Amino acid sequence: MKTQFKETQKFTQWWLWILLIGIGMLPTYGIYKQVFLNEHFGDKPMSTIGLIIFAVVVFGILLLFWLMKLNTEIDQHEIRMRFFPFAKKRVLWTEIKSAEVLNYGFVGGWGIRLWTTYGTVYNTKGNKGLAIELKNGEKFLIGTQKETELRQFLEKVNR
Repeated sequence: MKTQFKETQKFTQWWLWILLIGIGMLPTYGIYKQVFLNEHFGDKPMSTIGLIIFAVVVFGILLLFWLMKLNTEIDQHEIRMRFFPFAKKRVLWTEIKSAEVLNYGFVGGWGIRLWTTYGTVYNTKGNKGLAIELKNGEKFLIGTQKETELRQFLEKVNR
């Protein structure tokens, strides 16, 4: 079936990237100081190997944030959500008790939030989302930046 609603979201907040890049510069500067200038980095310096391992972990986290994305695809038969690389869901409309677009407020941050009023929340920014409750009682919410378009699509599906 042809997808009727599609959205891809990434972490694009400028302040988040300044923070992450700033954190990434710390081990880079430490390696530069210890390896190239042959000076200790800090009062209680880490070994060069330890500093390199720390840098690899920090740059791994930066890479993870760069690659993470939330894809939502909805058609008349199902809702597909993928929060790469962590979660993937596919539910048929026949399994859904209710689905509504709402302002869910702040649920303690962005990413994947567990045990909220809306069940598991998948979001990258903002406070609007598609709250879904399945007939089996499971709840989850998919964040959206296309609130109006999603509302219009749901009106068509529910007619």
